[in-house]
Amino acid sequence: MPPAEPLVPVRVWDLPTRAFHWLLAATIVGSVVSAKIGGNAMVWHFRFGYLVFGLLAFRLLWGFVGGCWSRFASFIYAPATLLRYLRGRSQPGEHLDVGHNPLGSLSVLAMLGVLALQVGTGLVADDEIANLGPLSRFVSNDTALSATSWHKSWGQWIVLALVLTHIAAIVFYLWRRNVNLVRPMWAGDKPLVASTPAAADHGRSRLLALVLATLCAAAVTMIVRLGG
Repeated sequence: MPPAEPLVPVRVWDLPTRAFHWLLAATIVGSVVSAKIGGNAMVWHFRFGYLVFGLLAFRLLWGFVGGCWSRFASFIYAPATLLRYLRGRSQPGEHLDVGHNPLGSLSVLAMLGVLALQVGTGLVADDEIANLGPLSRFVSNDTALSATSWHKSWGQWIVLALVLTHIAAIVFYLWRRNVNLVRPMWAGDKPLVASTPAAADHGRSRLLALVLATLCAAAVTMIVRLGG
């Protein structure tokens, strides 16, 4: 049997992806807390919502041009691949545990989708008291009320459930498999065999991310101001 390849630090998560991850986490916390406080804090709830909007727009674009493990192509799996992964029958060269594994990818995609729905419903929401989404004038009153109901009930609880599931998965991998999922998302590197493809994370890539983030911020500002 040939000796196992030594493990070396391999860049998996580029800086823009890591910045997105931690900014999104902080923004979700701020959004939930401000909503629970209510009153004057709702101004910040809307601001956090706009930031989530911009972050999601950036992540959508970065999913096509970012580092290889941040691209959707690397973590949108066919059902057959998911089944093989669950059975422990991954094929050589698939690298299913380098970035988002098939189970983790479902969590990521669900979170992005639900947050997008939360942003959309928040933009057109109207609680008929003091809080009005900036685009609510473009929809009917019934639509605005339905959006508000979803945003404050099912949408909120699904986001919280997905966050708790994410945290539980991190604890499970650390406790049962001795795999730290937090450190790579903070530092960018994972100990892997040298033949593992590394994500591009150089100056040009980061400059592109900055340009995209700026464009996303400008687009969100324009959309929000449509209701002004």
